[in-house]
Amino acid sequence: MSKRVAFLVASEGIEQVELTDPWKAVTDAGHEAVLVSAEAGEVQMFNHLDKGDTKPVDVTVADAKADDFDALVLPGGVANPDNLRTQPDAVAFARDFVASGKPVAAICHAPWTLVEADVLKGRRLTSWPSLQTDIRNAGGDWVDESLVVDGNLITSRKPDDLPDFCGAVVEALEHGAAARSA
Repeated sequence: MSKRVAFLVASEGIEQVELTDPWKAVTDAGHEAVLVSAEAGEVQMFNHLDKGDTKPVDVTVADAKADDFDALVLPGGVANPDNLRTQPDAVAFARDFVASGKPVAAICHAPWTLVEADVLKGRRLTSWPSLQTDIRNAGGDWVDESLVVDGNLITSRKPDDLPDFCGAVVEALEHGAAARSA
């Protein structure tokens, strides 16, 4: 059965491969990927610090509800989650998803949005190493591993971890949020 997956991003600063690779994995597995952003129009992706491609927004976060989707993917890039954590609708959307028990996947700097949503207490996760203090201050248990699955929360550190990350996202869609819990 096809599922709908929200990819929540800011209007710019998204690490391109951290959006496009999970998007491809989700759609190749027969599911629907939906781009959700704070603003209508297009988002600007980046390849580290260089501008990459643009992608059209399907729905604004103000018009999106966690109930409309089966999973949430939070791509990284430094500027993307740094902007998202200042957007109350985006933070509430992420908070609602974590509370729902549906899969929530965050890679690289994306857990900043989850820090702001105050949903990391007692959770084990990974991220880009510079976020470890923020995660620990938010009550999370930060570890340096390519993939961490804690209940419905799926996290990875960086683009090199994308094969593990994408596999875990698809597995959660196929078999449930905690299919690979450690």
